[in-house]
Amino acid sequence: MEMEEEMEEIDLRLLSLVQEGFPLTPRPFRDLGEVLGLGEREVIERLDALQERGLVRRIGPILDMRRLGRSGILAALKVSRDEADELAEIVNQYQEISHNYLRPNESGYNMWFTVSATEERIQEVLAEIRRSTGRRMLVLPTGRIFKIGVKFDIMDEEEE
Repeated sequence: MEMEEEMEEIDLRLLSLVQEGFPLTPRPFRDLGEVLGLGEREVIERLDALQERGLVRRIGPILDMRRLGRSGILAALKVSRDEADELAEIVNQYQEISHNYLRPNESGYNMWFTVSATEERIQEVLAEIRRSTGRRMLVLPTGRIFKIGVKFDIMDEEEE
């Protein structure tokens, strides 16, 4: 029983470290392991297990697209449930589209997706999707960027 509690505390400490700032080094999992007294392989295995349990969705960067010379837009199409999969395949073929999802609303525009690229490429992608689908599109350019940071209080204060 004591081993389970210790393992759980290690996982909590690992989650806390990862959300505070993932090491930007050649061997980040080894570096996390050094802080926790674990080997590199064990850190990777623990994070895999936490992901399988749904506690970690993804580990990756949040890029400032404007500093990279790119911008982003949110777009939507009107689709029926019967054609949603077919149109999603068309939309998903572009690497500039990070995700799309169905979200019904009173406007009828219900397949939403984001496009991130140079302005010129965004216009090309949107034009190609319009041609391929034969649909009018609602396009909402980014007007203002909000920095959203969420950090969960994982460890009890006395445990830190």
